[in-house]
Amino acid sequence: MRSPDHTRRVVVTGLGVVSSVGNDKDTAWSSLVEGRSGLAELTRFDISKYEHKAGGEVRDFDPVAWMDPKAVRRSEREMHYGVAAAKQALADSGFEIDDANRTEVGVVFGSGAGGQQLMIDNFSTLVEKGPNRVQPTFIANALVDSTSGMIAIETGAIGHNIAIVSACSTGTHNVAEAAEAIRRGDCIAIISGSTEAPLLEVAHAGFTNMRGMGSPRPGEPLQTVSRPFDATRNGFVLGEGAGSLFLEDLELAKSRGAKIYAEIVGYGSAADGWDMIQPIEGGTGSARAMKMALDRRGVPADEVDMINPHGTSTPVGDAREAEAIWAVFGDRAAGARRSLAISGTKSMTGHMMGAAGAFEAFATVMSIAEQTVPGTINYRDADPACDLWVMPETVRMPVRYALSNNIGLGGHNGAVIFKRYDGD
Repeated sequence: MRSPDHTRRVVVTGLGVVSSVGNDKDTAWSSLVEGRSGLAELTRFDISKYEHKAGGEVRDFDPVAWMDPKAVRRSEREMHYGVAAAKQALADSGFEIDDANRTEVGVVFGSGAGGQQLMIDNFSTLVEKGPNRVQPTFIANALVDSTSGMIAIETGAIGHNIAIVSACSTGTHNVAEAAEAIRRGDCIAIISGSTEAPLLEVAHAGFTNMRGMGSPRPGEPLQTVSRPFDATRNGFVLGEGAGSLFLEDLELAKSRGAKIYAEIVGYGSAADGWDMIQPIEGGTGSARAMKMALDRRGVPADEVDMINPHGTSTPVGDAREAEAIWAVFGDRAAGARRSLAISGTKSMTGHMMGAAGAFEAFATVMSIAEQTVPGTINYRDADPACDLWVMPETVRMPVRYALSNNIGLGGHNGAVIFKRYDGD
């Protein structure tokens, strides 16, 4: 363990993705840039009884390609996606974990809800077949921290290992806290990220009854259901998957000649203390998190070029996030200024819940690496209550600083800022 050094610089050298828009970073990024939606009619359960039928399902994914077959049988999608994304990020980084360094490589990888399908399946077994038929292994595989434990088993990274839970901000907090752990000296490198598999009938029913689910515009296809900040938005749509970022000390990355996608230069976290579902009036909690992210290492607000927002396509949520952005960035946020680009990738993936922040951190990092801002598909009708420069189509533009923002159920707000690395 090294001494803390809060000036220590932390960079992203590896990326991994499992999602409805692609099961690797290159496919997922191409989908975002080309505006290909991952939303379609749900197939995991009988959707005929529900008004809202869309979801962002992961397709063509083989968990045995990423995990031991016995472990796959004892676990479920939430873990499978997380392990796959983590292994992709590690491989992409080119970092070799061995006996000499494994205690200095950590895992900070969360989930908003853990293995809920395992709980449901074993409760059904209990009711239908009796207590003796309940799986003895299901509890260890259904916990919120089960995936972080399995990533350590599968990769050999046995340093600092935690799983942070903050609902829809889970991914943001895990990525940013991983960077802070490197600065504290806990590790030299960390596999960070989050995963979620919320496409369960009970979750769909619950969100439907919450009146949070959205519908396409009349006469338009399911793929248009998610339209963040659009005046016609009427609710969100669930998605699933995982995202992972391999983080390491800049000096280590330079010494081994690693490809550096971006540097992590800001992190903020704040609570609303207001309501378990709706964000606070004025978006003040989210605004405090974004302001903290700017202030932590002195990022000038007028130099942030892009935000990947929470942007779930809910009427209240998007409006309050827009208020938060205005509170922090002032009239630079105005659509007419064309100064602060908004890239709402949930328009293509849906809301991946606990995995959202990690996937969107991936998208934000790629925006910096490729100097490209993916469009917010389905955005057509501007809403005066959300006066932002929402980009309906992908644009190549200079991106030096970019912020990823998330707002979680329970009032958990998180923001992380990435910066282009120019070899300085």
